[in-house]
Amino acid sequence: MLLFQKRFHEGLVSGKVSLTFRRWDKPHVKVGGRYRCHPIGVLEVDRVERVRVAAISAREARAAGFASLEELLAYMAVALDAEVWKITLHHGGDGDRVSLALEDQLGPDDVAQIAAKLARLDGRKPWTAATLAAIRRRPRVAASKLAATLGRETLPFKVDVRKLKKLGLTQSFEVGYEISPRGRAFLAASRRRRIKR
Repeated sequence: MLLFQKRFHEGLVSGKVSLTFRRWDKPHVKVGGRYRCHPIGVLEVDRVERVRVAAISAREARAAGFASLEELLAYMAVALDAEVWKITLHHGGDGDRVSLALEDQLGPDDVAQIAAKLARLDGRKPWTAATLAAIRRRPRVAASKLAATLGRETLPFKVDVRKLKKLGLTQSFEVGYEISPRGRAFLAASRRRRIKR
């Protein structure tokens, strides 16, 4: 996940903000990575490089969402001879269904609707419960390994996980998946319903 203050969100979505500078000891992102940024969706990293603070230009400060170089320097509060990470990025849309995935306040009607949609996905050969269980047991494990535990081929498995993601039940990461807050709330509610029966 990449965190940004709310004031930068609009610029990130529009593309006006395409840089960020971070005072990390080592990079927490890598080129090609897709990272969640609540609530605007996904950010994709295009370039990661180490730069001296003194080398940052006014144009780069504006690309990072600041009105001036002075404002950026005051915000970072580091010495000019220090080094920081310069991250070039762009908005990657809401492909991970971030907003829906974070909605974890589910009423009985919500749970029933999700259950009905899963039943339709299952059809004559149920797979949704086993897939959700595999992701819950082994978060952020490569899709190929997860598919193998279910005796499935990787590509069809990934297609099915995307169906679960559209319902907001899972989230994708650079490697593997996790059950989303919405998915966890649904699974917990489903367990309570079974216990009551």
